[in-house]
Amino acid sequence: MEKSHRYEARAHWTTHKRGILDAEEIPRTINFAAPPEFGGEPGLWTPEHLLLGAVATCYVATFRAIAERSKLNVAGLDVQAAGTIEKDEGGFRFTEIVLRPVITVDREEDCDRAHRISEKAERACLVSRSLSSKISMQVKVETAEPVAAE
Repeated sequence: MEKSHRYEARAHWTTHKRGILDAEEIPRTINFAAPPEFGGEPGLWTPEHLLLGAVATCYVATFRAIAERSKLNVAGLDVQAAGTIEKDEGGFRFTEIVLRPVITVDREEDCDRAHRISEKAERACLVSRSLSSKISMQVKVETAEPVAAE
């Protein structure tokens, strides 16, 4: 595998306070604006949401790859990402991002493995590793296996 990869994206200002994000190899575009708190239009993706989305999607992709290599059958994975922005001497910045993955495995005996893989995915996610914000995790592992009545 190569040691370097390059990705490109373009952002274009369109009308009023809106823009479009695109990439040559991706057929769909994303409409975006600044958040309303910063004078943007409500109801559109914001750079802040896109950053949180990048962290969440990177975690999902990393977890999936590690689980696949570990031969862990995962019935489901949902990740919520929440970020806190604070103003410091240099301006606004993300100071903390909390990931809340909910991992569903088929069997109770796979719960510990899912937790371990979750920790590995947290350490290996390249987007999270590229940020200076504090990243914390609140992992929940569930089983799809029906619980027997006592």
